[in-house]
Amino acid sequence: MKIAMIGTGYVGLVSGVCFSDFGHEVICVDKDPAKIEKLTNGQVPIFEPGLEALMVKNVAAGRLSFTLDLAAAVDGADAVFIAVGTPTRRGDGHADLTYVMAAAAEIGRALTGYAVVVTKSTVPIGTNRKVQAVVAEANPAAEFDVASNPEFLREGAAIDDFMRPDRVVVGVESERAKKVMADIYRPLFLRDFPVVYTGLESAEMIKYAANAFLATKITFINEIAALSERVGADIKAVSKGIGLDGRIGNKFLHAGPGYGGSCFPKDTKALARMGQEHAVPMQITETVIKVNDEIKRRMIDKITDLCDGSVNDKTVAVLGVTFKPNTDDMRDAPSLTIVPALVGMGAKVRVVDPEGLREGKALLPGVTWMDDAYAATEGASVMVILTEWNEFRALDLERIAGGMISPKMADLRNIYSEKEATEAGFDGYVGVGR
Repeated sequence: MKIAMIGTGYVGLVSGVCFSDFGHEVICVDKDPAKIEKLTNGQVPIFEPGLEALMVKNVAAGRLSFTLDLAAAVDGADAVFIAVGTPTRRGDGHADLTYVMAAAAEIGRALTGYAVVVTKSTVPIGTNRKVQAVVAEANPAAEFDVASNPEFLREGAAIDDFMRPDRVVVGVESERAKKVMADIYRPLFLRDFPVVYTGLESAEMIKYAANAFLATKITFINEIAALSERVGADIKAVSKGIGLDGRIGNKFLHAGPGYGGSCFPKDTKALARMGQEHAVPMQITETVIKVNDEIKRRMIDKITDLCDGSVNDKTVAVLGVTFKPNTDDMRDAPSLTIVPALVGMGAKVRVVDPEGLREGKALLPGVTWMDDAYAATEGASVMVILTEWNEFRALDLERIAGGMISPKMADLRNIYSEKEATEAGFDGYVGVGR
């Protein structure tokens, strides 16, 4: 199959590379000349474990290429995927569909034969109908179908998620389009991974419902963590105890400083907005958004309380600023709330993150970037663990405590226990839900 992938952001690039590894001929399109040049030279502009090696392999095999020329990529394609950004629109919480509709119009003008126009971007319910209308308006003679094919990729584990998915969701309305999509995903179907075919609106809704539910699980366990602190319960034991219930499951039950990233914040806001527009308020989702914001601010209080009520003129070492490990993504990361607050209260903030510098330098002004945890904590008053990178899980705590002025630890990911911290020489420790 010949596939055109419009957009080489996180979703588009991962999807394009993986489709080429299935054996399809894939051309990835972007409007950014610098990005296309990098990709053509074998350089991946994002951090995702395993992606660069897989990309280079398939370029060498002749199955994957990159271009600025959308028309050339679309010409003769069996399927054209739209994988452009849908950020939250300022002011009203809507998903901004500017890039999606612009891509649809350009695709319409470029179509020369039958193709399935597939929306891979996360879009509000009803968007694929609009895409269909935009393509038809741009080219009334075009022969095409539309399909909705939402992604379910976890940053840091995207290759495995694509190659071994829990399910593939495909919204289609014609047998011809269904056949094209079935051929594209045949390598997964042959290995018994579920491919779920639905209508367009159902496929769109599945994506939002899934992300809102996962965000709800995270927020729920964070609320239980706050109560656990007051009543003397240990959130790790609580999470394990409820997670072993098959009806609940243990995933997304890890207490911390709140959710962030490219999906949960914007998708929960978009779902809440859709509910308001259709007079069916998404009250649970709206509460999740509110509570998640409160949780981030609560973390600031934890740190200041640990420092006897003030961080003014104190050196604070922050370990990890990306929203999760194994990614360089800073979008809506808890650090973007917590770190500026510490700086604003007069703290001298040092930051270390294996992949966060590229984006974080512009987003976190007023901080000092360090090479490793030991350098960052030398002479500091408090160490704050914000992102649970593997390299922070096995630190020499005695070495760190010995190099700090008044060794205190705010472990906002519950990597260590109070017992471990105390035995290593820390004279103050606070976790989440303990």
